[in-house]
Amino acid sequence: MIPTPLGASRTTVRPLYALIAPDSHVPGVEPGWTKSVPFVLVSAGMGARIVETLYVMEEGGRGTGETGDGEHFYYVVEGGCTVNGHDLSRGGFAYLPPGEKFDVASKSGARVLLFAKRYEALAGAGAPKALFGDEKKVKSGPFLGDPAAQLQALLPDDIAFDMAVNIFTYAPGGTLPFVECHIMEHGMLILEGAGVYKLGDDWHPVEKGDALWLAPYCPQWFVAMGKTPARYIYYKDVNRAPRLG
Repeated sequence: MIPTPLGASRTTVRPLYALIAPDSHVPGVEPGWTKSVPFVLVSAGMGARIVETLYVMEEGGRGTGETGDGEHFYYVVEGGCTVNGHDLSRGGFAYLPPGEKFDVASKSGARVLLFAKRYEALAGAGAPKALFGDEKKVKSGPFLGDPAAQLQALLPDDIAFDMAVNIFTYAPGGTLPFVECHIMEHGMLILEGAGVYKLGDDWHPVEKGDALWLAPYCPQWFVAMGKTPARYIYYKDVNRAPRLG
């Protein structure tokens, strides 16, 4: 990695959002993971209610443990791995509910994204079952009728789920249709291309490899820039009533 001059970086952390550029990603160590380097990109340390981690796994790398009272969503950014024995290649994903053991093993190396949060149980409904899939098999549709902004929903539209994980793909010049301001929290990773994100009153150029966190009620808007499509994967909380203050 080329050092940034004079300590410059696009990385910015604010009360309602964070942009963590790759030049600021710091490796860590986690129990249960071998030949794997975790980069914790979003956590409670910045005020988030989720954890977003990028695992860079060598050939033969492995992570094992349990979800406990949380839930895990794994997405293969590059390479290939197995999650609980299911083969996943680039674009593959796995949802693991609370109380589930996890076993993530790389083949020839992989970069695996994790969104993790505490599951919010719903009276009268059980937690979802484990689910495995591939983004290439998930249909996309125009967001609010705009063909330049294609949305893929990776998890089912089921009240048992308290999280959604989606992929947005924007044609060059494509945008969110309006400035959103909502109760949902986001964790995000830019997968391809580049663009500009309006976060609060600030404008930030973003590109492949950038991680973002958006708190509830952070005003947000995006435009894809350049000559190639821009893609990002993001988490949001869904299907639960607001907590009383």
